[in-house]
This record gives sequence, C-alpha cells and structure tokens, in this order.
Amino acid sequence: MNNTEKKELVGSEGMVLRDMIRRLNRRNATDHLLKLVAKTHPADMAWVVRHLSEHERRDVFNIVAQTDQIGDFLSELDEAIMVTLVEALTPQFLADVVAGMSPDDAADLIDALPDGFAAEIRKHMEKEDREEVDELLQYHPESAGGLMSPDFMYLDEELSVGEAIAKVQKRSEEKEMVFYLYITYGDGKLAGVVSLRELITNPPHRQLKNIMQPNVLSVTTDTDQEEVAHVISKYNILAIPVVDANYVLVGIVTVDDIIDVMREEASEDFLQMAGAGKDTEILFKSTKENAMIRAPWLFASWLGGVAALFIIGAFEEELSQVMALAAFIPIVMGMGGNIATQSSTIVVRGIATGNVNLGEFRKIVFKELRVGLVLGILYGSFLGILAYFGYSEPSLLGLVVGLSVFFSMAMAATVGTIIPLVLKRFDIDAAVATGPFVTTAIDILGVLAYFMIAKFFLNL
Repeated sequence: MNNTEKKELVGSEGMVLRDMIRRLNRRNATDHLLKLVAKTHPADMAWVVRHLSEHERRDVFNIVAQTDQIGDFLSELDEAIMVTLVEALTPQFLADVVAGMSPDDAADLIDALPDGFAAEIRKHMEKEDREEVDELLQYHPESAGGLMSPDFMYLDEELSVGEAIAKVQKRSEEKEMVFYLYITYGDGKLAGVVSLRELITNPPHRQLKNIMQPNVLSVTTDTDQEEVAHVISKYNILAIPVVDANYVLVGIVTVDDIIDVMREEASEDFLQMAGAGKDTEILFKSTKENAMIRAPWLFASWLGGVAALFIIGAFEEELSQVMALAAFIPIVMGMGGNIATQSSTIVVRGIATGNVNLGEFRKIVFKELRVGLVLGILYGSFLGILAYFGYSEPSLLGLVVGLSVFFSMAMAATVGTIIPLVLKRFDIDAAVATGPFVTTAIDILGVLAYFMIAKFFLNL
C-alpha cells in the first residue's frame, strides 16, 4: 500500500498504537509486529518510536528495518533519534535504503550522519544515486538548494501539447508535484509554467510556449529557507522552481518540505526567545549537552540579577526607612518584564512573517509605546490604589508605586520593541533579543527607576 493512502493517527488512537506495539514487542510477536508496521503510516511509527524507551526503540526499529517503508520512516524521525538508530546498520544496507528514498530526503539523512559513516554509505551507492545526492549536498542545508528535489517534471517549450501529455503519462510516477509543469528553453533555462489542467484543456497541436505562463515565481539555490517559505505561503503555491546563477532550472521545493521548515523556524524562534538556544532537538540531548546549551543564555539573567542586587543594596538606607517599598519590588520588575516579552514576541513574529516593515520603524515603536502607556496607567492605578489603602504610611507610597509601574511598563514596551528592530536592521537574528536579554535589561531599569521615584517623592 502506498504510504499516502494509509490513515494517519492522532490523539488517543496514537496512544493505543503505542501501547499495542509495546505489548507485541514484550511478547516477541515479530510476525504480528511486522503486519502492524506495514499497515501504519511512517509518520505514526516515528511518533511511536519517539515515545518509547531506548531499548524498545531499537527492538521496534529492527522490525521496521525489515519492511519496505524504512526509508519513509527514517525521513520522519527526529534527527538525533535517527542517527542513534541507523549507526547500528551496515553501510551496504543503508545504501540500499537511500537508493529507494527521494534524493532530498536521502541527502538529509547522509548529511546528518558522522562524516566517516556517511562516506562508507556513499561508497556502496550506485554512481547515479551518489551523484544525485552529492549534487544536493553541495548546497547549505537551510537554503533552497538544500531543500529542493531534482525529481520534477520539465518540458521544452517547443513541444506540442500532445507530445507533452505523452511525456507526462510516461514519466509522472517518477516525479514530484506534477500539478505544475515547468517549461524550459535552450540549455534548460526556466521559461514558464503550465498547470496540468491547462495542459489537458488545450488542443494537441498547440505549442507549450504559446500556453505557458511566462512570469513564473522562482528562487535561487542560495535563497534562505525562511524566504522560500515566505514566498510559498504568500502566493499559496504547492511548489516553487529553483534556478542556479545562470537561470537554469535545477530543482523544485515542494510545500511538504516548507511545512517542515516553518515548524523548524518557529521552534527555533520560540526556543531562542525563551533563552534555550536554537537547537529544535534539545529534548533529545543528554543532560550535560542540554545544560551546556542553556547555560550561556541563563548567564544574562544571572548578570541581571547581580546588577539588581547591587542596585537594591545601594538603596538599603531608603529601604530601611520605608520597609513597605520592598513588598512591591517583584511586581514592578515582573510587570515590566512581561510586557517587554510581549512586545518583543510580537515584533519578532512580525519580522518572521514579513508583517513588520523596517521602513515603519517609528510607527511600530510609537504604537507599542502607546500600548505601554495605556496598560501602565491601568495597572499603575490598580497597584497605586492597593498600596494607598493597604499601607497607611507613608501617604505617598501609592503614588510612588503607581508611577513606578506606569514608567516601567511604558519603558519596557518601548525597549522590547526597539531591540529586535535594531538587530534586524543590522541583519542579526531578532529572536536572540527576547527572553533573558530583554527581561534582564528591563528588570535593572525598572528597579532603578522604582527607587529613584521613591527617593524623590518620599524625600528619602
């Protein structure tokens, strides 16, 4: 059965499948496991293996390796798990597996393996397969060249519709995304595109160059994968052609690969904003590796905490005179940090989706400043009233607390907006601006402003 025809499992059905596979594995029911794996979508098998213990993974993987869906299964696995499992296989076996995979998936698999092991696999591959994979490996894995598939349908512009239909009928099973037929001229340069529907609705004698759309969207081999994703999502197309420096058509990037890119880019942004690095497979790292990835990001928070400690220590005398000031430090710092994270997240996401235009720098900053002012007035008033009625002395404590929250939130919204925009202008990944960096800066500025306001109004 074709993998695309198998029903994909979600939710509780997936849990039932996992438990069933565990039971069959414990009983060593190999025949039943083989039948179950053959009926299960590779994406679901990858999900199951991800949620098994290390010992169970190896047992189940040995079963999957006996089926003809091993290649599709490996392409669905998380890279860290995949590398661990396939290192137990022989290079000859993996060469046979790679030969049955699509070239882009095969290139991704080989690129993920250690260099020595990958070289052994390549030695056992057929010359044609090896050259096809090597062609893709020369490009950066996060570029259009690294994503593209060389198996696509292209036709010369001089062909008639009848001749083109005959070629499509003969070769379509080997190719990806035959909804779009790319038209070339000369030595393979991209000339236009024809949809399958347009092809079959035109008379057989008409030439392709007379029915094609000449203004076809394309990307170059070195276009970043995030930009490719933006183009495909913006224009709602299923695939986009990839050309080299001479405008020769060399491959296509399909929407299924772009969905993976979008998920990967979004995961990286979220991890960076949380200060957990950008490795999307951090969950599968060892405890030591996990800690080493996150330690540098947390160092910024540590420095901010030490700075805040010194600031509070510098105002020790003022605190000793009005002990109630200490009670409001967490909320002043917290409200500023939270709104800064909100503003940064909105801007970073806007940059990633193309909704934020750097030409509107001032407009974006002033809009977030206005939001900070409105929310600062609202929550500053609430906290000021609470402080006024909750603490009889000093009488101006409510004013101090209210103004501090107002200033902290207005400043935080502004800074949280400006930092990612400035980084983007200097072509630095804006996601690194959020998380510990922005919140730490806001904590320091917030607590400093709090004590300065208190010292001024309370005559400390």
